[in-house]
Amino acid sequence: MKILITDPISKEAAKEIGEMGELELAPAISPEELLEKIADVEILVVRSRTKVTSELISSAKNLKAVIRAGVGLDNIDMEAAKENGIKVLNTPEAPTQSVAELTMGLMLNLSRNICSANASTKAGKWEKGSLSGIELSGKTLGIIGFGRVGRIVSELASAFGMEVLAYDPYSPEEEMQKASVKRSELSELLSSSDIISLHAPLTKETQELLGENEFSQMKDGVLIVNAARAELLDEEAFYSAIESGKIGRAALDVYWGKKASEKLLSYRDRILFTPHLGSSTVEAKERIGKLLVERVKDLV
Repeated sequence: MKILITDPISKEAAKEIGEMGELELAPAISPEELLEKIADVEILVVRSRTKVTSELISSAKNLKAVIRAGVGLDNIDMEAAKENGIKVLNTPEAPTQSVAELTMGLMLNLSRNICSANASTKAGKWEKGSLSGIELSGKTLGIIGFGRVGRIVSELASAFGMEVLAYDPYSPEEEMQKASVKRSELSELLSSSDIISLHAPLTKETQELLGENEFSQMKDGVLIVNAARAELLDEEAFYSAIESGKIGRAALDVYWGKKASEKLLSYRDRILFTPHLGSSTVEAKERIGKLLVERVKDLV
């Protein structure tokens, strides 16, 4: 069994997978090199960097399965995989806690200006007055997407004394009741929330879920946190909402493109940026490695 891994994984996981087949690690492989190499590969392991396109799949004559180390599957052409009888697996449970905790960290940063205060104080300034913030306690958090991450964010937010609204047409009512979360229609969530955090998967249905109309329904000065997928937001509508002050501040861990564009960076005074750190913890990487080993073991 020939196994190709195109993104970094833990040494322990690589060792165990290597014992199950002929393993090649290619963490810096280019799309062109991958296209040349894919013909003999039977199991392909990727993260978000590698795009599994229809062209790649059509060249993968022996491919039996693609394993996505992480949650989202939007970098894999699912239709092409299905047409070619290729299994697509992922490890959605592995980064859940890490992404949820990052979300709360971003929320705390936005509400208390922590990063700005750090930079200002290191620069020798003392801007205590201008960096005054707000408490999370008593504020309303709107969670869009009530899956694994959304549920943990709701638990953490409740511990801070926040009221939590959730919009997810596919989440069972009992899940929200169990979490003491109020199920809301999208329009109600948008108009009632002081802070909005996105946790929905990227699908045809959710792409640009929040556009000009949706931003117009939000409170003036709303805080936005997005550690899910950039494309859940209409990019131009987002810029307009930032410029008008409809969005007071935003925290982004995901971008339209591989990283933040020059235009997006021009709003640096209003936006907190992190380089896709959602699953970048020791614990998440260990869980991903263990789950990858399990997924490969089930296939060989």
